[in-house]
Amino acid sequence: MSVVALMPAHNEADRITASVRAAASVVGVDRVLVIDDGSKDDTATLARAAGAEVIVLPTNVGKGDALQIGLEAIRAEADIVLLLDADLGDSASDARLLLEPVVAGDADMTIALLPRPAGSGGFGLVKGLARAGIALLGHGFEAGAPLSGQRALNRRAWEAAEPFAAGYGAEVALTIRVLRADLRVMEIATEMSHAATGKDLAGFTHRGRQFLHVLGALIRLALERRQSAGTNVG
Repeated sequence: MSVVALMPAHNEADRITASVRAAASVVGVDRVLVIDDGSKDDTATLARAAGAEVIVLPTNVGKGDALQIGLEAIRAEADIVLLLDADLGDSASDARLLLEPVVAGDADMTIALLPRPAGSGGFGLVKGLARAGIALLGHGFEAGAPLSGQRALNRRAWEAAEPFAAGYGAEVALTIRVLRADLRVMEIATEMSHAATGKDLAGFTHRGRQFLHVLGALIRLALERRQSAGTNVG
């Protein structure tokens, strides 16, 4: 059984080395593929030095498209994919907790629950929108971590989720599509941690983009459902 870790990265030189090494240390992981999403720093060079394979994108295309590009590169051989953020550092080793239920056949997709970092975040608007959208469009599933990017998926799950939604809407759309396919989704408590978005102008700008991306993904998914229902009726 082949397991490949996909790690989209944009300007993550500070953490990419530790993230790659920790992901590669997980028992069962055969490859770590970093998709360098238009970085302006040494992310790609450091990722290679840490043992990862690297796809370098000349411009920033966003998380969803970067993941899709990575998936296209490994789909012929991978049985399970791990989706891991590039800023996890040493805590990426907790991916083993996500991998185990999928390897055992107990889940089609697992999602990491992360401890809330001290002093983090905004007012929960993006998470609230994502959670409500998943419940509405994903058969009532109550997501504890609707925006978590740390996941393990078997082939049935990722094929059901394609194509990945653009930007920061990727995770929400992924969850909804897997649930719509009546596949098994399991949330797993981990000690993973990543760089928290602060309560400064840059942080609020980031969350604003995230909100718009999630909202756009939910609108598209609602339209997909309506079109599918219309086709079935016809």
